[in-house]
Amino acid sequence: NIKPEDGADQILEFMRNNPDNEANIELVTRISQLDTEKTEEAIALISDKVKNGRMKNFIARKVADIRARIEEERRVAELQAPGRQAPDFTLNDMDGNPLSLSSLKGKYIVLDFWGSWCGWCIKGFPEMKEYYQKYAGKFEILGIDCNDPVEKWKESVKEQGLPWLHVYNPQESTLLKEYGIQGFPTKIILDTEGKIVKTIVGESPEFYALLDELFAEK
Repeated sequence: NIKPEDGADQILEFMRNNPDNEANIELVTRISQLDTEKTEEAIALISDKVKNGRMKNFIARKVADIRARIEEERRVAELQAPGRQAPDFTLNDMDGNPLSLSSLKGKYIVLDFWGSWCGWCIKGFPEMKEYYQKYAGKFEILGIDCNDPVEKWKESVKEQGLPWLHVYNPQESTLLKEYGIQGFPTKIILDTEGKIVKTIVGESPEFYALLDELFAEK
């Protein structure tokens, strides 16, 4: 029997010994999460009897979904890879004036993809403000509001007292796709040349530890 703590190799061994087990499709899902590179090997271990049996349509959809997810994960990893030049963009600031990412080149930048509807985004602002003050002049934050009405965005920036730069990302924009944004908040740290240092999804202590690593006096 498969245990919760079993790794990909143990699961593959079970599948080799039990190719006609209909539960193997769920084991493929587990393997795809544990070791992406072994996913196709796992799919191949499901017997033709099962693939063409009573669960044929379900298995075909499941396999297609797993492959699509893996492909998307690879796309995002490539877009957010450290050292990659961040795509330039121009969006309107709080006053309705265009602000381009390239205009900020020469300093460290944190791109903060957020929305007023995002609870974790709001919870993170107090500590973000502390660090913005702690390392004042050493980096800039560019808040990129997503999925808010314009007035709600402006109201939230003022309500939260966010002292950094802000731009609005309209619904028709392709920016989220270009940066591979899948969750909120997502913070992308760029170096002085506009290259990606690190992408952090969610409100995480890792973000603040990295700022300390980058900017604390040695």
